[in-house]
Amino acid sequence: MFKKVLIAEDQQMASISIVKTMELLGIVQRQYTYYCDDALMHIRKALQSGEPFDLLITDLSFAEDHREQQLKGGEDLITAAKSLQDDIRIVVFSAEGRPSVIRSLYQDLGINAFVQKGRRDAEELSSAVETIGKGRTYMPLEIKRTASYHNTFEFDKLDIAIVSQLSKGAKQKNLPVLLQEQGFTRASLSTVEKRLKDMREGLGFSNNEQLIVYCRDYGII
Repeated sequence: MFKKVLIAEDQQMASISIVKTMELLGIVQRQYTYYCDDALMHIRKALQSGEPFDLLITDLSFAEDHREQQLKGGEDLITAAKSLQDDIRIVVFSAEGRPSVIRSLYQDLGINAFVQKGRRDAEELSSAVETIGKGRTYMPLEIKRTASYHNTFEFDKLDIAIVSQLSKGAKQKNLPVLLQEQGFTRASLSTVEKRLKDMREGLGFSNNEQLIVYCRDYGII
């Protein structure tokens, strides 16, 4: 289990809740701050003292106030923290709910866990910390479920073009002409219909609207 945790959270009640959760986990050394710049300063000082933090828990959004900040939010803090201490474990504790954003935190920033604020978030935060303390990555169930959908279907350029046109309000019957204008010479109406059917079935959707929302959330279009 972790010995020393830094909490970056600008909402006092959320900070108190996190600290209480850390107490229940038996993590004795806890420090919290309301500002990302201060969090980075604490990480730097801890490294210099030879007693580094082994866990950072941070929100993504920090409200602006009278203090000018170099780091504008949690993503900036995570990037800066890992540049100083690449082995620090990261838990994001945030109200963010968009799957595409959450996935990018794992893929692009290398976080170890994401916990969404809401019902029973203290229990989930405790589970997340225990999981990554054992050397594993913690991922919310909903992200795991949608990630499994990703593995069942591979989008190619034509698929993306089809969904992109639909998302812009194009009618399905008009897609062949629009796609041909984009250079897709073999995009007949029957081909479009088949590709849409394959995408829906591959991802477990019953209509094109669900497919469009999914592709938007995951940054496919």
